Amino acid sequence: MSATSQATESKIMPDAIETDVVIIGAGPVGLFAVFELGLYDLKCHLIDILDRPGGQCAELYPEKPIYDIPAWPEISGAGLVDKLMEQIRPFEPQFHLNRMVTALRKTEEGSFEIETDEDQLFRCNVVIIAAGGGSFQPKRPPIPGIEAYEGKSVFYSVRRMEEFRDQDLLIVGGGDSALDWTLNLQPVARSLTLVHRRPEFRAAPDSVNKMFALHERNELGFQVGQVTALKGADGQLTAATIKTSDGPVDLPCTRLLPFFGLTMKLGPVAEWGLNLHENLIVVDTEKFETSTPGIFAIGDINWYPGKLKLILSGFHEAALMTQAAKRIVSPGERVVFQYTTSSTSLQKKLGVA
Repeated sequence: MSATSQATESKIMPDAIETDVVIIGAGPVGLFAVFELGLYDLKCHLIDILDRPGGQCAELYPEKPIYDIPAWPEISGAGLVDKLMEQIRPFEPQFHLNRMVTALRKTEEGSFEIETDEDQLFRCNVVIIAAGGGSFQPKRPPIPGIEAYEGKSVFYSVRRMEEFRDQDLLIVGGGDSALDWTLNLQPVARSLTLVHRRPEFRAAPDSVNKMFALHERNELGFQVGQVTALKGADGQLTAATIKTSDGPVDLPCTRLLPFFGLTMKLGPVAEWGLNLHENLIVVDTEKFETSTPGIFAIGDINWYPGKLKLILSGFHEAALMTQAAKRIVSPGERVVFQYTTSSTSLQKKLGVA
């Protein structure tokens, strides 16, 4: 049986997080759902596998212009995320980043329990899947035998900075993630070297300038080249071979962080017993509810006849979904539709009255 197809005994944990709604995915559509839900006094926790809110906009094209957001003739991916974060600030959503949902089940009482790979437990009345095309999975670099080191001395994300303290760290990549973690981990690592295939970067110019300043002060290393081989035994790195214009170079290291981009996969969502259509979650067009009552899917992760994969479509879906979510969280309570332009109570919630 699937995780959501039958009621199971509630798993009582003293540190379980109780909330009205859990949103799986913190991309633009998930963030706007916080705003819509907040207008109806629904409290939200968001879980995302990335290390920052914003989804694809933040991770894959932060500087890429978007031209079809209403009232914004042009706005960057990062700019859109910044505006959404500003818009939802009055509702104080709680973010749980660098987390993957590993289990979703319905309890005998009709609520839901969600577990993550960090052994967190959430208990809520409504689940909203806003995971874009699915969960982001890191791309494995084409280095022979890298699988033997994964999870031991090769990592594709940083969950706890302390795990890299006093390590000889090698970071590979030229995007924002590589530069951000180079700057963040440099103070805790015993030594740190950044490797990129060329001296130009795709990252924010300010981050690149800070990295080069540290390099000029000999506080970190920078090497133009590509990692071609790893050395070590029993999953523990001792060195990495770098192909450079002057020939191969062995760089001592005990930890490797390769940032080669991300791919999207449906991931654990496929195991939750929801009706699927070509790897997308089937929903109705009244509430955007899935085949399991109380679980909704909005944004690029869902499918219905006529679906358009646009951010603005996800915003519309979030607004309609909220009406149904409120009725689940507050059964029997009259749901009154109001306009933010004329409702004093909504304006007070937004802090503008």
